Amino acid sequence: MNRLLKLAFLIVLIPLLFIQCKTEEKKAEEKKRPNFLFVLVDDQSPFDLQTYDPQSILETPNISNLANEGVVFENAYHMGSWSGAVCTPSRHMIMSGRTLWHLPNHGKQFKNPNAPDSLELQTMGAVFNRAGYKTMRTCKKGNSYPAANEQFTEVHDATKRGGTEETGSAWHGKQVLEYLNKRETAQEADPFLIYFGFSHPHDTRDGTPELLAKYGAVNHKDTLNVPPANENQPQLQDNYLTAHPFFHGHPELRDEERVSGVWKNRDEQTVRNELGREYACSENIDIQLGKVLKKLEDMGELDNTYIIYTSDHGMSIGRHGLMGKQNLYEHTWRVPFIIKGPGIEGGKRVKGNSYLLDVLPTFCDLAGIKTPETVEGISLKPVINGEKEVVRDVMYGVYSGGTKPGMRSVRKGDWKLIKYDTMDGEVRETQLFNLKENPNEYLPEHGKTGEMETDLAENPKYTDKLAEMEALLLEQMKEHDDPYRLWNQGE
Repeated sequence: MNRLLKLAFLIVLIPLLFIQCKTEEKKAEEKKRPNFLFVLVDDQSPFDLQTYDPQSILETPNISNLANEGVVFENAYHMGSWSGAVCTPSRHMIMSGRTLWHLPNHGKQFKNPNAPDSLELQTMGAVFNRAGYKTMRTCKKGNSYPAANEQFTEVHDATKRGGTEETGSAWHGKQVLEYLNKRETAQEADPFLIYFGFSHPHDTRDGTPELLAKYGAVNHKDTLNVPPANENQPQLQDNYLTAHPFFHGHPELRDEERVSGVWKNRDEQTVRNELGREYACSENIDIQLGKVLKKLEDMGELDNTYIIYTSDHGMSIGRHGLMGKQNLYEHTWRVPFIIKGPGIEGGKRVKGNSYLLDVLPTFCDLAGIKTPETVEGISLKPVINGEKEVVRDVMYGVYSGGTKPGMRSVRKGDWKLIKYDTMDGEVRETQLFNLKENPNEYLPEHGKTGEMETDLAENPKYTDKLAEMEALLLEQMKEHDDPYRLWNQGE
């Protein structure tokens, strides 16, 4: 009888134990949902980083380590801007996954018919909140997407461009560290998405004293004299010019005329000093990122966290005789883009052909969350996993923040076209580059001797290629609902 009772007990117990194990396994799987740390810096050319330019003297060991252990995108771009504040549409695109001309506004005070109602409810913070994530944000204030920013459950925004712990990049790092400490104390189990934004290296580039000294720079404020030369300053970029060969088409543009420490100066000492300030601010960002990564490691969360490093757009600082972000050369149109995380094979470089508006669908795909129907970007997961080399064949770029229509660009393979139609038709220019042979986009003013190391638009050998790229540009403008047409495109 005892044997029969024991047998009956086991018959009942074993299924219960099996169900309990399955329940525990399911809970464990739910706890393993990945975290996200999205690192967004303000105004940084990819070519500042050794990851993209091995000759750069900027030291960012944490960013370099992310690149070595993750995937580096060679062809990552922001789509462009209808405003001199290029960061505004860029950050709208990041948050919403929408293309440039389908954002809530065009920099004008009217409702855009191409933007859906209540779009903020389909942006990054809102989407991940609904999926059970804890969301936190720190970034600069202004020139952003306020309605989307407010969707994060915890927000600590302030513009910090000083050279101290409280006034600079360390402040943003402190907000993230304090948030992680609170999670740790509360033994928070839900996954997190942290939007870790910085206010630097956007001007005013007031670096910390020790980092300024490292790069031979000073926080220059003297409008009458140039800053002192210093052998520790970065060398001029290969495509540096003392002036752009024609007017860019945006009168009284702040970035080209009123940046503190530079103003309209383009002499070697001024530009090298400003590069030193840029590098000092960028290394400080890397230091703060290192602190956050160390904290995640100590919490046991690092291996389960996708870390994405990028910028809202690139930056000139002397390249092509320009200082700002209102152009479509590669140093400004392209952005750094690095991703590391669970299941990602490290040490890879891919083309990608991505826009920043691909960030939201990529996050959703990696997290197993349904991507909102309002999203127009493409998930980069197939590229990250090595299933594809690119997610699109053609890249389209815009700058329409000054006189209209402005600048347009299109890239396919090694070929790139830039067109300028500004100042009521006074400036009409066309540039054609082969980026394989001329990655720095040298112009005749650079004095290079290679046949293809220059603008090829006037070279009769490339007439057919020019016509092909012109047609491709118009096709892209129509596809993206660009409201303008250039002088040679018809009505």
